[in-house]
Amino acid sequence: MSNSNQSEFIVQGKLSDNERLKAESNFLRGTISDDLNDRITGGFTADNFQLIRVHGMYQQDDRDIRAERQKQKLEPLHNVMLRARMPGGIITPNQWLAIDKFAKEHTLYGSIRLTTRQTFQFHGVLKPNIKLMHQTLNSIGIDSIATAGDVNRNVLCTPNPIESELHQQAYQWAKKISEHLLPKTRAYAEIWLDEEKVATTEAEPILGATYLPRKFKTTVVIPPQNDIDVHANDLNFVAIAERGELVGFNVLVGGGLAMTHGDKSTYPRKADDFGFIPLAHTLAIAEAVVTTQRDWGNRVNRKNAKTKYTLDRVGINNFKAEVEKRAGVKFAPSRPYEFTGRGDRFGWVKGIDNKHHLTLFIENGRILDFEQKPLKTGLAEIAKVHQGDFRMTANQNLIIAGVAEENKAQIEALARQYGLLDETISIQRKNSMACVAFPTCPLAMAEAERFLPQFTTKVEAILHKYQLENEAIILRVTGCPNGCGRAMLAEVGLVGKGPDRYNLYLGGNKAGTRIPKIYQDNLSGDDILAELDKLIARWAQERNSHEAFGDFVIRAGIVREVKVSKRDFYD
Repeated sequence: MSNSNQSEFIVQGKLSDNERLKAESNFLRGTISDDLNDRITGGFTADNFQLIRVHGMYQQDDRDIRAERQKQKLEPLHNVMLRARMPGGIITPNQWLAIDKFAKEHTLYGSIRLTTRQTFQFHGVLKPNIKLMHQTLNSIGIDSIATAGDVNRNVLCTPNPIESELHQQAYQWAKKISEHLLPKTRAYAEIWLDEEKVATTEAEPILGATYLPRKFKTTVVIPPQNDIDVHANDLNFVAIAERGELVGFNVLVGGGLAMTHGDKSTYPRKADDFGFIPLAHTLAIAEAVVTTQRDWGNRVNRKNAKTKYTLDRVGINNFKAEVEKRAGVKFAPSRPYEFTGRGDRFGWVKGIDNKHHLTLFIENGRILDFEQKPLKTGLAEIAKVHQGDFRMTANQNLIIAGVAEENKAQIEALARQYGLLDETISIQRKNSMACVAFPTCPLAMAEAERFLPQFTTKVEAILHKYQLENEAIILRVTGCPNGCGRAMLAEVGLVGKGPDRYNLYLGGNKAGTRIPKIYQDNLSGDDILAELDKLIARWAQERNSHEAFGDFVIRAGIVREVKVSKRDFYD
């Protein structure tokens, strides 16, 4: 705990059961190894169901066949989803070929899924293949440590391929922050990599013996692109450059999008700007923010345990002062910056290093061989000849980066051959995104990934109807209110409430700096399309010059602007 003795900032009461679980876990080991050797069940039991998350995995099952298996008196088809730790989303062609091979040979679905956390996921790995999965990743320099659970998760970084030197500097800081905040326990190496146990007294100097009160997300962002959505994250480092050199960061704290239906003590929240720091203080500030949240975060009620709630409960100035005290650093006034957009820049761009970078649209981030679009095979073929790297984006897309002039034609030909490069994809589709939801996510209340493609087609038709086919609305769908698809930063956000039932939110902006507000609740997909038809008709008729949809619905009084999340979101 801090030496400040400010006990009034610590929530009193009976600790949530997750706190017991972590305290008794022997630094995240639990009895995971015993469960691995239990062939009677395909799943993990009791506490281990939660503990494997800090090792980067969620236990899931195929919900499409759950009822049928129950009729057959079989347990659900338990398997795990693994999320890799890839700070900044950079992966080499050789690494790509290895994960492609594993997905093909050892997963139920055969796909690679790019995520909004700028990494990849394997879905459908059965228990006998779990250790092989970790050892395969380890052999190519990848792990999944701390990509889920009550820890700092995968650190995002703008995959800006144009300002190559600035991107490289920012990316290196993303890696340093990730490494600095990782759990120090050897549990991962012992369980999955068969590392010999060493009789030492373990300690977690940053995360603490019971780790963080709740998940914690960190980013490094390079303006003017807010392509990692800073307001969805607990801690953000906004790159400040002078003459192309990174000189420091503005630090934004306390963003987050998750909420609970019907519980007004939960809400999405924008991050607060604490001020500017020079590069030398980056790790100290990161550690101080994490340890302040560790000590002051709510360990009684997990629904109010995230950093955003801690800031609102203890006060922004108190939290900031504690961070300064722990880091031994004073924040300077923030340096000016502006976010002008947050989408990926598709097609070819040329970097200042004279290398070319090709951004590919991957709908929902799902890389699989579809009929007439063998995306997975195509990327493997590109990986065999590509001499640069791949960069996964936080918008579920993929950049083939660092292509020399003499190799550009070959890469483009392969991308076209396998349906990876398609100029017929609409602007609207490129600005639409969904989380996984059914059939694998246990939290899903409604469809998202499987719902979005056809829904987007119908939105495209509405835009065309009103001569707006060259415009786009930032559209996002999540199967539940936990926020993985970042619907609460969309101009049109659909949040799942039940089978074909969504709450409809309107009024986010293009820069990703405004939370949308509920317009109507518990609508079907068809109901939402009917509402959008009316709203888009008004937008076409009444908009100001180049006025975005999210700005229009606020100016027209269709929804009120959410200026302060806690107060305005529900009022």
